[in-house]
Amino acid sequence: MNLIGKRYECARCAAEVLCTKQGDGSLNCCGEQMRLKVAKPLPASD
Repeated sequence: MNLIGKRYECARCAAEVLCTKQGDGSLNCCGEQMRLKVAKPLPASD
C-alpha cells in the first residue's frame, strides 16, 4: 500500500516519487519495488 504524503526512492537510479493518492499496489522503478525514503532528523533549535 502506498501512503499519502510519503516519498519513495529507487535504490538503482535514485529517482524519487511523492505519493499524492493512497492506494493498493506498489511503486516500481528499474524492475524493483521502490522503498520508503527515511527522513533525516532535524537539528534541535535550543
